[in-house]
Amino acid sequence: MSVKVATRVLKADRDAIAAAARVLHDGGLVAFPTETVYGLGADATDGEAVARLYAAKGRPRFNPLIVHVADSSAVREFATLDDDAYLLGAVFWPGALTLVLPQVPYCPLSELATAGQSTVAVRVPDHPVAIDIIKAFDRPIVAPSANRSGHVSPTTAEHVAADLAGRIDLIIDGGQTHIGLESTIVSFVGAPTLLRPGGVPRADIERVLGYALFDPVAGAEEAPLAPGMLASHYAPKLPVRLNAVDARPGEALLAFGAGTPSGAGTTLNLSPRGDLVEAAANLFAHLRILDASGASGIAVTPIPNEGLGEAINDRLARAAAPRP
Repeated sequence: MSVKVATRVLKADRDAIAAAARVLHDGGLVAFPTETVYGLGADATDGEAVARLYAAKGRPRFNPLIVHVADSSAVREFATLDDDAYLLGAVFWPGALTLVLPQVPYCPLSELATAGQSTVAVRVPDHPVAIDIIKAFDRPIVAPSANRSGHVSPTTAEHVAADLAGRIDLIIDGGQTHIGLESTIVSFVGAPTLLRPGGVPRADIERVLGYALFDPVAGAEEAPLAPGMLASHYAPKLPVRLNAVDARPGEALLAFGAGTPSGAGTTLNLSPRGDLVEAAANLFAHLRILDASGASGIAVTPIPNEGLGEAINDRLARAAAPRP
């Protein structure tokens, strides 16, 4: 985005919701809170608005977006749900679950929003501000995380402003997000597949379905069906070292649980009591603080790979991956 815009920040209230709907109607970009992270919203049916969103984020054009709707009945306007997809929607919507589904014929969504694919990623967010904006706008909204592409996801309005001030029209400040991790993504195009772990644990989904989800096939990153599948993603500027048992000279430390190693210049603990829900909520905010600490890198102590730990470790592995 070459032209800077004056980014307004409004506290979430009735007037702010109305202002957000007006901006979206005019093809503008609005950042707003969901229960997972802050999303950057644009009209999902307007190709020019979606193009502005890609430009504001610096996002690869082949990386599809998640369409947000106010309730599950709206999904059938542009996607087909089989019995199992319908079941998951009934159990987990509104909530932190995204389903990748086949598009209906003559789908009204912008092809840029779906990266030109015949599928669409969709969810119903569980946040009153997000729902009120979607209802006031009365159209589906694409809303990837409101940050520069590949950077640490935002969990406060301040995080959004740090990345996108001057690049978007409006930020609706609804306080800190609750979950702090993006949604879980399950594809129902072919065999049901967990494309991205997130705010709903795999085990909860498999319990409802009565069977195990598949994992993505090798090479899925080359034409991803959903966001968050690129190898390097959610990344701070500093290099990240995983499964650290100590802090090397100059490193900051991102710890989990009791028995934190000493020696780091700056140490933050995701959850001193070893609570994975608390750790998920703190992950992106802590990474941003450590990234600005002046350290040479970020060491991360081991985190159990169970429940929300699977999603936390997924984000940390992408943060630590070699940069393109």
